[in-house]
Amino acid sequence: MSRGGEVRSILPARDGTAQEQSEVELIGRSGEVALLDGFLADSATGGAALLVSGEAGAGKTALLDLAAPRAAVRGFRVLRAAGVEFESEMSYTGLLRVLTPLLAGLGRLSPAQEQALSVAVGLAEGQPPSQLAVANATLSLLRGSTVGQPLLLIVDDLPWIDAVSATVLAFVARRLAGSRVGFLAAFRTGEGGCFEGAGLDELELKPLDDDDAACLVTMRFPDLSLRTRQLVLDQAEGNPLALLELPRVLSQPQRAEVAPGLVVLPLNNRLEGMFAARVSQLPDNTRRVLLLAALERTGDIGLLKAASAREGGLSSLSHAERAELVHVDMSRSRLEFRHPLVRSAVVQMASPGQQRSAHAALAEQLHDQPYRRAMHLAGATEGKDESVAGLVERAAVEMQRRGDPVGAVSALRRAAELSPHGGDESRRLAQAAYLRADVTGDLRGVPELLNDARRADAASTQSLASAVALSSHRLHIDGDLDSAHRMVVEAIDALSDRDAPDQTLIEALYYLVAISSFGARDELWRPVHAAIDRLGPRIPEFLALLATTYADPVRLARPMLGRLDTAVARLTSDTDPGHIVRVAIAAGYVDRLPACRAALSRVVEHGRTGGAITAAIQALLLLGNDAFSAGEWDRATQLCGEGLELCESHGYRLLGWPIMHQRAMIAAARGDIDEALAVADQLDTGATPRRVGLVTAYASGIRALAALGRGQADEAFRHANAVSPAGTLASHLPYAMWAILDLVDAATLAGRHREVAAHAAAAERARLRDISPRLALIAIGSSAIAAPDDRKRDLFEEALAVPGADRHPFEFARITLYHGEYLRRSKAVEEACEPLAVARRIFQRLRAEPWSHRAGREIRAAGRSAGIQPAERAALTEQQREIAQLAATGLTNKQIGERLFLSSRTVGTHLYQIFPKLGVTSRAELRDALAKLPSDDRDT
Repeated sequence: MSRGGEVRSILPARDGTAQEQSEVELIGRSGEVALLDGFLADSATGGAALLVSGEAGAGKTALLDLAAPRAAVRGFRVLRAAGVEFESEMSYTGLLRVLTPLLAGLGRLSPAQEQALSVAVGLAEGQPPSQLAVANATLSLLRGSTVGQPLLLIVDDLPWIDAVSATVLAFVARRLAGSRVGFLAAFRTGEGGCFEGAGLDELELKPLDDDDAACLVTMRFPDLSLRTRQLVLDQAEGNPLALLELPRVLSQPQRAEVAPGLVVLPLNNRLEGMFAARVSQLPDNTRRVLLLAALERTGDIGLLKAASAREGGLSSLSHAERAELVHVDMSRSRLEFRHPLVRSAVVQMASPGQQRSAHAALAEQLHDQPYRRAMHLAGATEGKDESVAGLVERAAVEMQRRGDPVGAVSALRRAAELSPHGGDESRRLAQAAYLRADVTGDLRGVPELLNDARRADAASTQSLASAVALSSHRLHIDGDLDSAHRMVVEAIDALSDRDAPDQTLIEALYYLVAISSFGARDELWRPVHAAIDRLGPRIPEFLALLATTYADPVRLARPMLGRLDTAVARLTSDTDPGHIVRVAIAAGYVDRLPACRAALSRVVEHGRTGGAITAAIQALLLLGNDAFSAGEWDRATQLCGEGLELCESHGYRLLGWPIMHQRAMIAAARGDIDEALAVADQLDTGATPRRVGLVTAYASGIRALAALGRGQADEAFRHANAVSPAGTLASHLPYAMWAILDLVDAATLAGRHREVAAHAAAAERARLRDISPRLALIAIGSSAIAAPDDRKRDLFEEALAVPGADRHPFEFARITLYHGEYLRRSKAVEEACEPLAVARRIFQRLRAEPWSHRAGREIRAAGRSAGIQPAERAALTEQQREIAQLAATGLTNKQIGERLFLSSRTVGTHLYQIFPKLGVTSRAELRDALAKLPSDDRDT
């Protein structure tokens, strides 16, 4: 029986000293423990009985274990006994076990009672007593044993107590009122015998809920992998015994795969006792039908009926229903196992030949479902068979597309086992190794698979799949970017132009894109573009997008934006985590991530439940980037924290570096300079010797933002210039776009006006304003900073009026700050106060302290107090009021302009002037702000 999460507690002894006693801590049973304490209190003063029931492994014994020390602390004398199966046919053996410690008090009973009880338990010879006489004698013995202290009887495994002893104990339990005796017993649900319906209080132990189950597993098995942990939680369904036993058996190399994706959990003796005994008592034809259901998984009654025709159909399932092993719901045409471990018991108790026959019967019914048919054919096949191996390999591709990379690895390994030819076996093992390395998060299993691939075919070291898998493993473990890149390029170059772009080549090219993006050097990208050009129109859409909007958006993105928007829109129905992440990566630098949020959240949840770990890590990073851009910095920090935990637990150091950068940028913006610079140093130490250019740029970007926060203009310029030199936006380094504002700001503060003009001109030449509102805000804002005084005002207003610019609060506040700084220096002091106040409010909301202080200094320099009260704001003009009211209803600038016969740019300019007057920073706040205006301001 389950013993919960047992801990040792120091409890006070009755003499006031301290003694160590064993007390069980039960996760998720606080309500049950409270009820137990109430039962003990009642027993001590007036007698009580409590029956504990639950399914096998629910923790009944654990609750009894908890009761014993708690009762001892309260002054009880505690007696424990348990039914024993081999004694269950021997009359009164159970009663003897319970009463043995009290038999010295037989002499205190009346002679008739002493005789009856002594004969019953075998201590004397004589005429067999009636059960009523024995029961009355037992009750008298218990009551007489409570002189000086209450008594608690604990009886476990009631079903194995012999029938006459159970009858006596049930009689006694109903008559304890007025005594100081407690009776606490446990039995499996449905097996209480004469105790069921006896009118006694009963406590049924339900399965633990999801949170408590996860807590128990994490507490007892903190080193369990995420995937194994989720498998345990899914299969145990809250059963405490299963939660505690499955991690132990799963740590052994015993998991049996009866077909790709059909894993049977091993049952040790304790787990087998839960269900296997009941299965073994079923008729043979019932067990064969249950085997079909266990292997088929969906519970489709129609399919099971067809597959079991030779076994007489489903009529024999009534035996399994009566044994409470399955439930057949004819209204839904579904069969459901009472517990997942029943399924495992059914399969484990079947011979290999019986399993193959069942798989064959199921495959025969699935000709119209090739994916499921392939899995069952694999389970039905003994030996080598290339036709089946090919079907299973195609099923693996389908599994991956449906978001089951773990199942795909399993299917590829089975396909390899079925392969008659060494080359095919090696190729399939290598593809499984690649999926493990770059998708499932199981780097440790990669070398074994590659070794198996080499043993299968000595030439396998030259295969593309092997090269990709080995390259990925080395890259993540050693960080050797150049050799990883070279290995994959050479394998791709060895392919013939006539070779079809199969899934292995597509994965290799995607992987090469990832390597090259981290390297951020043109020479790494040249073979990528060459290989993609060789594919021509056969290139998958996500690769075409990654090679443009992600590789070098400054130069290549604009013609692809329409196709990217279409791909992003299709993510709503996408189930492939890998594909979702790849499209979202292509969307990242061109600011399409908000439209990917729902799909990326699905990927994260999929990873949390044991799915594609690598995709989950990337999704967490992308969602973190999106949250940072949206000003949701606390959420971004939380997402990054989860991503880093996954990177550390699975060995993905390379993927951890972008996440570390994201957290460090938030730290730098908020003034946590020591933390930010420590991360920058860590990134440099890891990336510089390995020539990981993107990560060294990350380190420079962190230092630039930190230096700006400290007012160190020259240092900020030096680091921003290291990302991409003034006047250029480095090729194949999209991160250079994210550093534009830092370089322009730092150069301005440092008096480097030539560099300011050169970098602003570079942003204009790149036509960044055509890519996204955020980039338009940055590009036009940079031009405003660099422009002559007679053009600055118009350009600042144009930048801040970009539709959607306010959805990026940090950049929006910075441009607003620069506008206010320009106005103050131009002696337009009154005008300067409004944008400066707006900027400071945004910085305060973000907790960007250095920037809030900078805006505050500008306000003070303008001769104003630190805060502006609503009464000090200028009133809205009639046109501004009308524009604000329309904007508050959700209309776009273009729609407002059409109604009022204004250009959308004019509407944007008015909104830029309206926001500070109303003390708001976004359209979402307009409705409430307008409602707070005095009535004369609201009337039209």
